[in-house]
Amino acid sequence: MALRYENYLRMNHIPHMWCPGCGIGIVVKSMLAAFEDAGWDKNDTAVISGIGCTSRAPGYLDMNTLHTTHGRALTFATGVKFARPDKNVLVISGDGDASAIGGNHFIHACRRNIDMTLIVNNNNIYGMTGGQYSPTTPLGAKAATTPWGNVDPGFDLAELAKGSGATYVARGHVGSGVQLQRLIRGGIEHHGFSVIEVMSNCHTQFGRRNKLADPVDLITHINKSSVNVARAKKMSPEELEGKFLIGLLHHDKEKAEYTDAYAGVIERAQAGLKK
Repeated sequence: MALRYENYLRMNHIPHMWCPGCGIGIVVKSMLAAFEDAGWDKNDTAVISGIGCTSRAPGYLDMNTLHTTHGRALTFATGVKFARPDKNVLVISGDGDASAIGGNHFIHACRRNIDMTLIVNNNNIYGMTGGQYSPTTPLGAKAATTPWGNVDPGFDLAELAKGSGATYVARGHVGSGVQLQRLIRGGIEHHGFSVIEVMSNCHTQFGRRNKLADPVDLITHINKSSVNVARAKKMSPEELEGKFLIGLLHHDKEKAEYTDAYAGVIERAQAGLKK
């Protein structure tokens, strides 16, 4: 069944502000299709963002949305989930928003394992604010603030999420919307903190500075740089050099979920007061 966009979008806010060919549209479509597949009621769903191109998405969504401050989306989302643990909470963010100014909140949301989902649209650059390099910009890549090439080692966001305690970690890319939809659905149905990193294209800021100004060329480059986790097991380290893994990377069903654990604290405290 085709996705019924009008059920999820504020059609009076369309057309959107993203550049033609931008990967964010693929990410949003995959996210909405995952909502529909999972049977999420938009009236029981909150989508929260910070600042950046990706963070403009909630403005187009006809559901409960919050457009918050730079890097702080996960803190607002934690408050929403704490207040209403029965509701569906998802954060959509860019790589700069999530891992630079929001990096501290990122690792602590992972550590707590609170039941919400973070989608990181990783296009390796700050798109909205002028093309500055981000914590995921590849070594040697050019940006507005690294015109002679980036020398800062980048984060592997999936490994950072896993090491910080997230219990569902996956990575997809905008060249495979079907797989991305499946990974997002797995994340939103998981009871715990889920991180889905999406390798995406910003041909306007990243691509034109790195000889990949055509969106098709940049998405093709992303696709050729990806290796499915199952295939990667059969490849040598030399063959995997310069590649990134896609698919489900980590899934822990045993770790306690944060709002469940905190409900136990409340129960014990209330029982103590009655004695």
